[in-house]
Amino acid sequence: MPIRRLAETTINRIAAGEVIERPAAAVKELVENALDAGSTRIEVILAGGGIERIEIIDDGCGIPAEELPLAIERHATSKLQDEALVQISTLGFRGEALPSIGAAAKLTLISRPAGQDGAWRIDVAGGAITAARPAAGLKGTRAIVEDLFYATPARRKFLRSPRAEAEAAERTVWRLALCAPHVAFRLVSDERVLFDLPAQPEAARVAALFGREAAANMMPLEAQRDEVKLSGLIGPASLNRATTQLQSFVVNGRPVQDSLLKLALRLAYRDVIPAGRHAVAALRLELPDEALDVNVHPAKSGLRFADQNGVRSLVIGAINRALAQPVRLGKVALGAVPSLTLRPPPSAGPRY
Repeated sequence: MPIRRLAETTINRIAAGEVIERPAAAVKELVENALDAGSTRIEVILAGGGIERIEIIDDGCGIPAEELPLAIERHATSKLQDEALVQISTLGFRGEALPSIGAAAKLTLISRPAGQDGAWRIDVAGGAITAARPAAGLKGTRAIVEDLFYATPARRKFLRSPRAEAEAAERTVWRLALCAPHVAFRLVSDERVLFDLPAQPEAARVAALFGREAAANMMPLEAQRDEVKLSGLIGPASLNRATTQLQSFVVNGRPVQDSLLKLALRLAYRDVIPAGRHAVAALRLELPDEALDVNVHPAKSGLRFADQNGVRSLVIGAINRALAQPVRLGKVALGAVPSLTLRPPPSAGPRY
């Protein structure tokens, strides 16, 4: 067959398959946009596991009316200051999320920046764009995704049940709420409020999402090697679970499921926790942006450390020292523990 250029709609649908493989991925991208927009409160509303409807409401900086059409173009972003792809300080940066969602579903954006007289709305359905028009809306952005994968039915049939997809989406919001305790989060699934959290210190956020009983037995952790800082909360060996559900890893403000950090945690506990059981931990790493490559996966679910051995030994050593001299938070301290080292909220500005 001769080589030919693919149609733009086909390109967008291929990109959608790489970035948005299930409702949880769409939720992740949209909430990350809201966090990058400097929001102080984010509400996530799901219906039918996110297959039927996803709604993300934030009070961030919003998108100017004249930039709404550009926001849904591929590889258009306000998050990169240069083309180096080295010092990336925002959660999203590829400029693929909104066009990918719009190629696979029915997407509506309603946005109003501070100082703009009213909100503006733009709709995308299966890649077809409707011209932006005035709409009612408060400061911030409201993103609505309906009928996910209606434009790519072959992909839709591989989704799991609505309940399973809901659990994956809820887990995604759980991780993002842990990574940004300075932001109020509300999660509603099929009209059930799963949590409604104010902005709070990190220990209080961990207590809210891990459970106060578990969090009351956790120990504060702090360590530093050169420019790499480690902080967080870990459980004693006696506080273990059958799954890794109560493990959270945040790197430079980004929730990750990183194999190196998972391995380091497992190695740190291997002599004190029985096989088949898992530690409870909420770990946060801060390091220079240039020491970290977050551009290794289309969905930004993986990353690469410049000094992998150094990071691994820092985590294992810090946990071993904390386990040897346990100092637990206690139930009383959870409501008043000062915030641990947090990555500051993104500066205000267009963040889509």
